Amino acid sequence: MFDKYYDVVVVGVGPAGSAAAKKCAEEGISVIAFEKRQEIGSPKRCGEGLYKGFIEETDFDLNPKCILSDIKRAVCYSPNGKPTNIDFKTTYGWIIERKIFDKDIAGQAANSGARIFSKANVSRVKRTDDGVDVHVNFLGSEKIVKAKIVIACDGIETMIARMMGLNTRLNSDDVAKGVQFEMSNINIKTDKIELYFGTDIAPGGYIWIFPKGERSANIGIGMRHLNENQKSAMEYLLDFIESKPELKKGSVIEYNTGGVPVGGILDNMVADNLIVAGDAAHHVNPIHGGGIIEAATGGMLAGEVAVSAIKNNDVSEKYLSIYNKLWHEKYEI
Repeated sequence: MFDKYYDVVVVGVGPAGSAAAKKCAEEGISVIAFEKRQEIGSPKRCGEGLYKGFIEETDFDLNPKCILSDIKRAVCYSPNGKPTNIDFKTTYGWIIERKIFDKDIAGQAANSGARIFSKANVSRVKRTDDGVDVHVNFLGSEKIVKAKIVIACDGIETMIARMMGLNTRLNSDDVAKGVQFEMSNINIKTDKIELYFGTDIAPGGYIWIFPKGERSANIGIGMRHLNENQKSAMEYLLDFIESKPELKKGSVIEYNTGGVPVGGILDNMVADNLIVAGDAAHHVNPIHGGGIIEAATGGMLAGEVAVSAIKNNDVSEKYLSIYNKLWHEKYEI
């Protein structure tokens, strides 16, 4: 179903991978993107909050079908329970459905000319004299695709970058544990997000309530493990829900868990024939741990640099390091 030779292979089709593939395709570079999961966007590892700047800062259109709540207010609860209310007066962002959102932006990449394949697991990458051999398990058989550049967008547990000699490993202290329930039959405000802080609630992190329409919300926790006597993230989240009358009688209709890289952006995100973006490059907001815009921006920049490298016939680490400069200049990190 796909050819043997491509200029660029993207591994992972989240926001970073879709953005990278779309940018390459728009510039006339042959690109194929592989997603190991059978369904793009599921399971999610995300609170599903999206800042409205996404439209201005990325090349994607936002499909209204993925928007579940317009957020116009926020309340932050300090450790002593005192609330700080923020009224944005207008829509500041949205709570989205990632299962719709991720598929839609992958479709936008495909419509731009990228080839996209789910249930396609890249098991091995190996440099050769003329590029990279990418081994893909697809529909029960292994295929080899040859590329000049690999863009690794395969998440916090990335193996692609490591296979190509780039150290992306995180210390356990630099990974925040995330646990989230999507709950129904609860009493929440549909235009307001709630954030709860405190060592008794979520040591080294916070708890969020993100509304997904009437009587439905994502309720989750992200926290670092600070000491061996500490309760688990799940225990803290369950205790929090049990303490809230408006939540404790609700139903859990989806459960999600995952890690968030909070140890800082990689100083170097490239090697010969390789660019890394998204969670694989630790592209998250250092304040709240979210990363949709950061991932998509990283993917766009990766695509731009890949296009330039292909057109200039130079896929060396030295040339690709333009990517590091562009990223750190944009985010002043």
